[in-house]
Amino acid sequence: MNHLDISQIKKIIPHRHPFLLVDYIEDYEPGQYAIGYKCVTYREDFFAGHFPQEPVMPGVLTVEALAQVGAVAILSQEANEGKIAYFGGINKCKFKGKIIPGDKVRLETKIIKQKGPVGIGEAIASVDGKTVVSAELTFMIG
Repeated sequence: MNHLDISQIKKIIPHRHPFLLVDYIEDYEPGQYAIGYKCVTYREDFFAGHFPQEPVMPGVLTVEALAQVGAVAILSQEANEGKIAYFGGINKCKFKGKIIPGDKVRLETKIIKQKGPVGIGEAIASVDGKTVVSAELTFMIG
């Protein structure tokens, strides 16, 4: 297993607090896949407004977290070192559950297609083994 802590993640992708949405990478294979985790706490800035009476992690931030994990897989390839992976599209996105304070979110993105600087990742976010978000993410390396 290839484990990455937060300082190692920051050497691969350019995201920083408060927009770095991955706490650690459990395993990854450059150009193939990455599995990471986000440990959600009540102190997340977005909970102040989403929603004060019932805090729920915004679905778009979960998709972004999945994209960041996919970026680790793509940008950890030697040829992509120092580059940025941009969103090219989001397809087949389904929200199947909520993420709330205290959840440990498993983020898995598999690269299923890549041609030149463009590729597609199959992404699944889950909590306690239950899928909460799934999507097909298109990326472009810049």
